[in-house]
Amino acid sequence: MFAQLATPLMKRLSLIFPLGLLLVCVSCGDKHAGPLAQAGTAVTNLHTYQVKGVIKKLPPDGKTVVIQHEEIPDYMSAMTMPFRVKDPNVLRGLQPGDAVSFRLRVTDDEGWIDAITRVAGAALAGQTAEPAASASVVAALNPGDLLPDFTFTNELGQTIHFSQFRGSALAFTFIFTRCPFPEFCPRMCKQFLAASQKLATMANAPTNWHLLTISFDPDHDTPPVLKAYAERYGYEPARWSFATTSAEDIARLAPLCDLMVRRDGESFMHNLRTVVVDTDGRVRRIFTDNAWAADELANEIVQAAAAPKAASP
Repeated sequence: MFAQLATPLMKRLSLIFPLGLLLVCVSCGDKHAGPLAQAGTAVTNLHTYQVKGVIKKLPPDGKTVVIQHEEIPDYMSAMTMPFRVKDPNVLRGLQPGDAVSFRLRVTDDEGWIDAITRVAGAALAGQTAEPAASASVVAALNPGDLLPDFTFTNELGQTIHFSQFRGSALAFTFIFTRCPFPEFCPRMCKQFLAASQKLATMANAPTNWHLLTISFDPDHDTPPVLKAYAERYGYEPARWSFATTSAEDIARLAPLCDLMVRRDGESFMHNLRTVVVDTDGRVRRIFTDNAWAADELANEIVQAAAAPKAASP
């Protein structure tokens, strides 16, 4: 079902469900909210979808279910992805392999299942079994490791490099602009916006910091698309860049950040990774998934910006 990105390094991405929660973002048109005056602004805009699928996995947290689901018209392509439940009792008695019907609730800020029922049925037509897992071939970076340099094109059409941010704290994360599900790519952008606002108002905050949002969909996310997307979040170009690079470089960078990406046409299956780099170009912290708070990121950036720059050899 999933086409491999063009490089042997991406063989490691055949781990569909790693220890960390693997997230799926799929394109389905423009479902994003307009410009955000303040990060974290509560927006209800509740939509309800009744969906059929097959349970593939029940992670041990008791609050997540991975479902191979049918297409959700006007919202989401058929895909295998994790969904959150607010009440763990919703999952009681269910097992992997069960055919189910479930009610999906989605707002501008979150999505969850609040009802799920076992039904008679088998695997959905047109969907394939998950491929077997394979071992990683590239080791992910750890705190203290030097971040290799990569070249990107930003939303202004300019060439930028990781190395140009030496002397500043850099935080970068990964998205694609056609992602509709509020807890995935849109949340990463809202968290970056909230962190930038925190830093802008923090007493004695450093001035040597920058945010970078990297798209792994270079075919679609051209500079004009990235610029229009960035403007939805009221970004400041001097502090926050949106950029992309070639599929080959994404394939090289992804495993270094423990980022897992799978493409199927215009759809992507991926996890979430946010990396903080200090003034010396060394990894300080890698945030996994989407549960971290904007204040955590802002505090990491403050500490990364204060790290002494190593003397030149």
